[in-house]
Amino acid sequence: MAKNTFTLTDNRNGKAYEYNIIDGTRGPSVVDIRTFYKDTGMFTYDPGYTSTASCDSKITFIDGENSELRYRGHDISELAGKHSFLDVSYLLMRGQLPTEQASKNFDLEIRHRSFLNEGIIRLFDALPDGAHPMATMGAATMALAAFYKDHLHLEDEEQFKIMRRRILAKMPTIAAMAYRNSIGTPLIYPDVDKYFTENFLYMLRAYPGGKMKYLGNGKSDEIRQVEVDALDAIFTLHADHEQNASTTTVRNVGSTEAHPYVAIASGISALWGSAHGGANEKVMDQLRMIGDVKNVPSYIAKAKDKNDPFRLMGFGHRVYKNRDPRAEALKGLQDKLREELNLDSKLLDIAAAVEEAALSDDYFKQRGLYPNIDFYSGVILTALRIPTAMFTPIFVIGRTPGWLAQWSELKQDPSAKIARPRQLYTGK
Repeated sequence: MAKNTFTLTDNRNGKAYEYNIIDGTRGPSVVDIRTFYKDTGMFTYDPGYTSTASCDSKITFIDGENSELRYRGHDISELAGKHSFLDVSYLLMRGQLPTEQASKNFDLEIRHRSFLNEGIIRLFDALPDGAHPMATMGAATMALAAFYKDHLHLEDEEQFKIMRRRILAKMPTIAAMAYRNSIGTPLIYPDVDKYFTENFLYMLRAYPGGKMKYLGNGKSDEIRQVEVDALDAIFTLHADHEQNASTTTVRNVGSTEAHPYVAIASGISALWGSAHGGANEKVMDQLRMIGDVKNVPSYIAKAKDKNDPFRLMGFGHRVYKNRDPRAEALKGLQDKLREELNLDSKLLDIAAAVEEAALSDDYFKQRGLYPNIDFYSGVILTALRIPTAMFTPIFVIGRTPGWLAQWSELKQDPSAKIARPRQLYTGK
């Protein structure tokens, strides 16, 4: 009978080393090389961890070859736009979708926990005008550790639940206040009569006293349900994405026994990078650079020229080798918004032309360079009149339940150790 093991042979001396193979419920099996250094005196070398599993997890599954993304076993197409973001957050953090009553209770608690301690709000005043909202969000989230010191030593499941619900509720408030502070407008407090996503849009748009501002055409800027639904779906599609750079950062910091909100603040810092959460900002910058639909063919040609450093932003993905399943959901959402909100934006026209040109070109198809979530999310957020500086903070809001679920899973794993990668030393 075949053994479920993997044998590595050192061809320099003929020594063979046998390691167990661990099979997951989905996806590739792994070779358990935890004793590799002890056995051989060598390290494995894997820059970017492209072939290394750092943990076992029950939260999110990705099959990049088949464009599959699942949260707790649920395909993303079954969740985005069909369940509220708060219900999806509950799923990620608790392992199952809530009952109708549990959903109501969760929603009500999140509404009441959305307020910030006034000491956190005073922190915003200490930051310079024009500070990027991501910088402010990172600072405010880090400061939460000073206000909720009891979360440093969590001893039971109920304490875990309170910790998670607290920061999930406060993140939209932090994000909205960070933006308003950056542009020098009065801060708007949460409204407990409003659902999570509507409340966020309200805190971005409202004037003091709860009044919605007026547009140039004399119409009130009331929040429409289609806008709430669209942003709610974007939050859901960003809610978790397995062991990406920011999630790995949260887990690595969490492994040191740091305060959970410090770990989340570290995730915010990692997400800010343009190669990660800031990518949709770069998409919009590029669309503005293209400037006009008539210029699209020349930029497509530049993207195909191997001697030209120009890269088409928002196409292709490190994990998904074919279509990004999140992008598929957003494509339909973009078309719906354009119709229901009567959008006729020049940037949307340019984006549509870029998408059509790339999808019909064999160069992009042969390389699996399809539109990813960043391409559509940037366009949709622009359609929702979300300031570009808030694109990455919105990513933070969406990703928070995933980070919390990953942190909790790490903390409840008896085999977890402090993160300590090795290196190949090449110095003197």
